[in-house]
Amino acid sequence: MLACCGSRRWAQRMAAHRPYHDADSLLAGSDEASYDLSHADLAEALAAESSSGPPHSAPAAARTALRAAHAAYESSFGHAFVISLDGYRPEEYLDHVLAGIRARLSHDPDHERSVSADELRRLARGRLTRLLASGLAAGAAGPAAGAAGAAAVAAGGTVVTAGGSAVAADCIAGAAGTAAGTATGSGHSG
Repeated sequence: MLACCGSRRWAQRMAAHRPYHDADSLLAGSDEASYDLSHADLAEALAAESSSGPPHSAPAAARTALRAAHAAYESSFGHAFVISLDGYRPEEYLDHVLAGIRARLSHDPDHERSVSADELRRLARGRLTRLLASGLAAGAAGPAAGAAGAAAVAAGGTVVTAGGSAVAADCIAGAAGTAAGTATGSGHSG
């Protein structure tokens, strides 16, 4: 769970409320746990995030601008810039991140803490959704495997794909695992 949100309290709340009967209840549980984070819990979650750079294909000027923007943000607020990129196309990520940093640098610390908390909530939802989708990818082996995968995810079990690799669905269902994770696809830390 800590790969989805770096707050131990969030992970414990998610584990305490399982099993989740469907994806909607899982995501609602994630939101509820996110809204209950204290200042210290939020600081812990933000400390677990890291700034990532632009794609290697980005122009040198864009890479320099992003590094400078991250440095200014981290100097101002003491943690990595977090933003959910759900709903954006990959080619829009860099512009959206730069615009987000520029806009949020003008925030006072309390306002930025609130914005960062909301972005962490959105990141956790996106990460859970992607983990759930990867766990249910076992369904590609056939309808029975997909149904078994969904049942295992809801109950906190482990889904095994046709190739034999295990997907830790108990992470999705709420076990407080410590698997390492990164924001990829539509989620972004920094």
